[in-house]
Amino acid sequence: MKLAAIDIGSNAARLLIAEVIVDEKKNTSFNKLNLIRVPLRLGFDVFETGEISKPRIGMVMQTMKAYKHLMNAYDVEHLKACATSAMRDARNAGDIIRKIKLETDISIEVISGDTEANLVYENHVAENMDKDHSYLYIDVGGGSTELSFFTNGILIYKKSFNIGTIRLLKGMVKEWQWEEMKEALKAVTKGQKEVVAIGSGGNINKVFSMSKRKDGKPLSLELLKDYYKELGSVSLEDRINQYGLREDRADVIVPALQIYTNAMRWAAAEEIYVPKIGLADGLIRHLWDEVK
Repeated sequence: MKLAAIDIGSNAARLLIAEVIVDEKKNTSFNKLNLIRVPLRLGFDVFETGEISKPRIGMVMQTMKAYKHLMNAYDVEHLKACATSAMRDARNAGDIIRKIKLETDISIEVISGDTEANLVYENHVAENMDKDHSYLYIDVGGGSTELSFFTNGILIYKKSFNIGTIRLLKGMVKEWQWEEMKEALKAVTKGQKEVVAIGSGGNINKVFSMSKRKDGKPLSLELLKDYYKELGSVSLEDRINQYGLREDRADVIVPALQIYTNAMRWAAAEEIYVPKIGLADGLIRHLWDEVK
């Protein structure tokens, strides 16, 4: 069975198409057929003006129409589409969602930060956790950061913070918001087993590929700090030319590293694993649970 998930974030919109295969022993595997990312950058409008501008509405519509054609080409049977922080904050989100439904028949649900955190860790990351460590799941987006904390394989804390890469670029994150995250992480991790971080989001995936680490190997907090200093000390142009970053990645990667390093420091986590999964993967799993 072919399923699709659309994740409309503050920085980009992603379409994930996957085939679900169930073997004779009822084991389920999810094979990615295609993942398409379009940098709509809705947060740049919303976090400044409170709504999505006409040019970006046009980009959203073209993207959704293209996604619809691709899903038809792949013969997708079921779809789950969600929007996160930028759409949560946009005054005109309702109008845009109605327009998308009318012109493409794609129904988009604007989800809360907590729901977003749930969907991300529902990627069954917990299955790979051992009982000797606690785990902090950090998902960094353009508008918000979702934190989930596990100990003994059980989720004991989850919260969404309005600290995201685009908000940081726009100077819209206040000191008290950082303090709130810091106090929450210090309180929840106090007295727990050694904390290991798990990171998701396009920026940490990019840092992982830049590091040339083998899949399954963690990145150290010190390495992330080094990248933060190194990338933060050069111009946007140099990040694009010297490091081969796309423009829509080059500007947000530094604030993303700031969020990851702060969260890891406050949780006393020395390493972060990057399983290269995100909200779209969680949506596919969730959709499969509904469908089956």
